[in-house]
Amino acid sequence: MATEVLREAEPNATSPTSDGTVCAHCGLPVYDAFVFTNETKFCCSGCRTAFAILSEHGLAGYYKLRERRDSAVVATHSQFAEFDHPTFAASNVQVGANGIARTELYLEGVHCASCVWLVERMPMVVPGVIRAELDVRRSLAVVEWDATTVALSAIARSLDLLGYTPHPFRGVARNELRNKETRAMLVRIGIAGAIAINVMLATLALYSGEVNGMDPSFTRFFRWVSLAVTIPSFIWPARVFFTSAFAALRARSMHMDVPIAVALSAGFIRGAINTITDSGPIYFDGLAILIFALLVGRFLQQRGQRMASDATEMLNALAPVSARVIDSGVVRTMPVDALVPGMLLDVRAGESFPADGVVTSGASAVNGALLTGESRPVRISVESEVFAGTLNVEAPLQVRVTHSGAASRIARLLQEADASSRRRVPIVQMANRMASAFVVAVLAMAVTMFAIKVGLNSPHALDDAIALLIVTCPCALALATPLAITVAVGRAARRGILIKGGDTLEILARPATFVLDKTGTITEGKTALVSWFGPEWVKPLVLALENGSSHPIAEGFRDAWNTETHFDTNNITVNNVRHVLGGGVEGTVNGHHVQLGSPRFIQEAVSRNALGSALPKPEFLQLMNAALTPVHVAVDGVLVASASMGDRIRADALASLTALRNAGWHTMMLTGDTTEVAQSVGYELGFSVDEVVGGATPEFKLAFVEQLKVKGAVVMVGDGVNDAAAIAAASVGIGVHGGAQACLATADIYTTRGGLLPLVELTEGAARTMRVIRRNIAFSLLYNAVGAGLAVAGLLTPLIAAVLMPASSLTVVLASWRSFTFSRSRS
Repeated sequence: MATEVLREAEPNATSPTSDGTVCAHCGLPVYDAFVFTNETKFCCSGCRTAFAILSEHGLAGYYKLRERRDSAVVATHSQFAEFDHPTFAASNVQVGANGIARTELYLEGVHCASCVWLVERMPMVVPGVIRAELDVRRSLAVVEWDATTVALSAIARSLDLLGYTPHPFRGVARNELRNKETRAMLVRIGIAGAIAINVMLATLALYSGEVNGMDPSFTRFFRWVSLAVTIPSFIWPARVFFTSAFAALRARSMHMDVPIAVALSAGFIRGAINTITDSGPIYFDGLAILIFALLVGRFLQQRGQRMASDATEMLNALAPVSARVIDSGVVRTMPVDALVPGMLLDVRAGESFPADGVVTSGASAVNGALLTGESRPVRISVESEVFAGTLNVEAPLQVRVTHSGAASRIARLLQEADASSRRRVPIVQMANRMASAFVVAVLAMAVTMFAIKVGLNSPHALDDAIALLIVTCPCALALATPLAITVAVGRAARRGILIKGGDTLEILARPATFVLDKTGTITEGKTALVSWFGPEWVKPLVLALENGSSHPIAEGFRDAWNTETHFDTNNITVNNVRHVLGGGVEGTVNGHHVQLGSPRFIQEAVSRNALGSALPKPEFLQLMNAALTPVHVAVDGVLVASASMGDRIRADALASLTALRNAGWHTMMLTGDTTEVAQSVGYELGFSVDEVVGGATPEFKLAFVEQLKVKGAVVMVGDGVNDAAAIAAASVGIGVHGGAQACLATADIYTTRGGLLPLVELTEGAARTMRVIRRNIAFSLLYNAVGAGLAVAGLLTPLIAAVLMPASSLTVVLASWRSFTFSRSRS
């Protein structure tokens, strides 16, 4: 730039000038300490620099154009270093073959024509800028520049200095493209409708002439008018059918538009020949209305598809759209799309994290139910990892960004869920093959029928052939099957089940073998108090002794008793706390010597005391269980309480497993725990001895699943890194809530809700989805068979066929959309 941006320290002025002077650039009040010259006054050095830039480049006319501003010009003085980051450039900058870079920026403060005038003169202000265009309605600026001459950050600083703080405009391109397609389709429909009306007016005159008599010259005139008006309908509105059909033939496949293109071509050619020879019927009125009806039907089908595909995208609203970035001690707000690794974020209590990152300052609790399904907030502090979309519950934090945008964990999960509709399910592939074969059969049938009826001198041979080609178009067969999958995947996502591939639904629709990990899948995956035998007065002593300990057993006691508010540990004095490795913990609590730990550790203390145990031996021995850890409590050398700690079985495990078994599924448990522990848990859940395998290493789990796959489909459910290989090898891999990243990355399905109930919903929803698909296929085949029969019998005109064809597709689309797949909740 010709004029350097002045970085002057701003004085501490607290009152404006006595004469009410306002800034020559932005219009804000001028403070005494900021009066730089006697003639022109500014509120800050930034405005003075902006004024100098405009004046130096002959752009002072900006102030003449600006008659009134709704808000003052305020520059943030940010450096915009993130605009030069490679990650930012990859997502927001396009570089042409000539080396010219292009980007779209959202500008704050844009409101009138003077803004457009100023922004579009950026090439005069910043050397290297080639073009700048501003859409004032959307505040969208398109900037092109020579990247070898000037950096995007320098352009952004110049815009900011002029009062237009820039932000990336990425994320709207897709919606804009869709809107553009919609507008083009509506224009086609409008033109096709207008042409159809005019052709009908011409043919109405012909029909009237046939009844009342018309001079042959007028008859020829109206026939030629009909031909001339119909030609534009074929040139543009109907071009979509011919383009699609040509592409299908070039790819050596039979697309549904092939018979439509053939029917339209046959009708137009026959009508043109009859017009030239001035003999026989013309079909232009029917063809024009047919094109209009087909376009309307296609538009409605497209709208239905978009409604279905938007189902999974609703989850994007879970992540925030803006973030507060700390830059050189200054906090400023910017779009999430502009975040890059290394930025420092300010995340306040009650806000969602805008990106994945690591906490650098502060301590709080995070509700990660979105990603883990864990409803209870998790304590975090410095060095803790946080993820975009999860909620900061208690206190403000500063977070260093590690992954943002498409690289964040939630974005990857959403991308995988969104891609599910594009993965071809075997039954969808079958439907597509059926559609292709059906097109070939219909073309052959139409040609044969036409030849036979011409041989029989039927006057409606061509009409019947055209009607047959249109009414038997397999749109419903090819469209409704993938649509049913897309709708099911979207509704499953709303139920907390993210399905990465629709092909998994076909496998889950038929009962096979469920292999479940134990820890974290069947059980809760954390140490909990399962049973307690002892007096109430001991509990406060235990809580006080374990206060501040991070041991799983201490967490188990706190989780179990944290709601019992009558336990007041604030007035309890704890001294001389000592942790015994492999034994337990002991200390002085309100003057009493309290010991808590393993039976062996407590037995040694009790054996030294003549009083022994205050508990009857059978009472606490019955608490012993192979799957649980016994914990005894001694006070002053006397055994006073006993507890069982363990990984508690999920509350819905037995009911969910019973439902799966009743539906025909064979269930097995595969765990790394000892065989004794595994059998104990398996017994409580109704597993037979041969359905429980303990002591399984990750390598064994992989081999076990691969061996089962030889006999049929296998569904593997797990949550740990040790399950990742087996999940990847299974026919369908399911990662449960709170699972390790490696496990979730290889899983085909990810549940964000706790428990095994989502597995039951998944299998039932998959079965319902396949029933919807089979119903759609049956309806499509039945409709085509009936339609073909009516066309062959001469009971359908091309116009009626054009109405029935999209109507059948819409029927199947609505049936898919309104079907109950994953929308019914269970209680």
